[in-house]
Amino acid sequence: MKTISNLIRARKLLFLRDAALFTLTSFGGPQAHMGIMLREFVKKRRYVTEEELIELNALAQVLPGPSSTQTLIGVSYKVGGLWLALLTFLIWIVPAAAIMCFIAISFSRWYTKQAFDQVLLYVQPIAVGIVAYAAYSMARAVLKSRTTVWLAVIAIVVTLILKNAYVFPILILLGGIVSSALETPSYENELKFNLFSKVNRNKVLYFAGILLVFAVLGAVINQTSPFSLPIRLFENFYRNGIIIFGGGQVLVPLMYTEFVEMKHYLSSSEFLSGYAFQQAIPGPTFSFTSFVGAMALKNNGYGVSGQILGSVVAMLGINLPGLILVLFIVPFWNDLKNISRIKHSLTGISAVSVGFYVAAFVFLFNALQFNLMNMGLVVATFLLLNFTRIRVPLLILAGILVGLFLH
Repeated sequence: MKTISNLIRARKLLFLRDAALFTLTSFGGPQAHMGIMLREFVKKRRYVTEEELIELNALAQVLPGPSSTQTLIGVSYKVGGLWLALLTFLIWIVPAAAIMCFIAISFSRWYTKQAFDQVLLYVQPIAVGIVAYAAYSMARAVLKSRTTVWLAVIAIVVTLILKNAYVFPILILLGGIVSSALETPSYENELKFNLFSKVNRNKVLYFAGILLVFAVLGAVINQTSPFSLPIRLFENFYRNGIIIFGGGQVLVPLMYTEFVEMKHYLSSSEFLSGYAFQQAIPGPTFSFTSFVGAMALKNNGYGVSGQILGSVVAMLGINLPGLILVLFIVPFWNDLKNISRIKHSLTGISAVSVGFYVAAFVFLFNALQFNLMNMGLVVATFLLLNFTRIRVPLLILAGILVGLFLH
């Protein structure tokens, strides 16, 4: 009995070590992350089966929140339960968030220096090219029917015209409803699944209560309080974490619209620079929020400690909804995945996300200075990513080095 217990403990510790290595080597976004997990966690260690990993990733795609993070948390939950999942979550998000927070603090100190300013002249158009490639790749993967094409086009037009953060959840909801209604085969509608027959109602109420409390937190705080902005910032990111479907890609248009266009927490230049730096480091794409949170408080008069607070607030806010959802739903995912309406709604949600990303490219492209160098770097970045195997971090590093040596 003691031997079995020791083996279980050793397996959990081995998983934590592997999760740390995964964190430090996971470049390339959700698609690359999935490939690494398949190689390391399935084929090498056999923590889960290939079918279980694919199903967990499908669950992450259905839920709002960071897909790579939710998939990893689902794997760790299957390996060692709740506490291992929480430890894995911290191992996964803390290193990248700390790096992005450091970059934000350094950015605010160095940005006024001409050399650093010149470096960013090359990094920012490369970041726009990366966004263009992501939009193109997503469109090729998702837009496979007339319905999805129209949903993407509508999302582009509405986002560009209204430029309002509340457009995102409304369009996501409508996209899911439309694709579920139009693309669910009639014979599947006749199937019945008793999804919630084995679900503890107290857990449901507790879960819903947590979501609602944090979602309205920013609205009930007196805005004259010295702690008002950090709390409102937490509410902003928490709300975004609830409505982001499609992983880190959808972060860009959503946060640009809310924090740059609407609230002016940071400039277009700062936003683009932070996004470019995030692409050059391993870990979750959502670590970009650490930079945004730190810069938001810096630009509102907070010092270094305030920037660190902004980073922590942003990372917790954006990740908590996805963490709560995946830990709550994994135990009855076998029932949930059989519901055809939910499965087919994902198509419309993904199509709307494509529209968001195209709109983000338009916003970010317009923010660049219109000159031959910037246009050339945007096009060159897109072509290199599309037709070669050059990885994103190398392009960002090249942009930084060119800026350093030419100026």
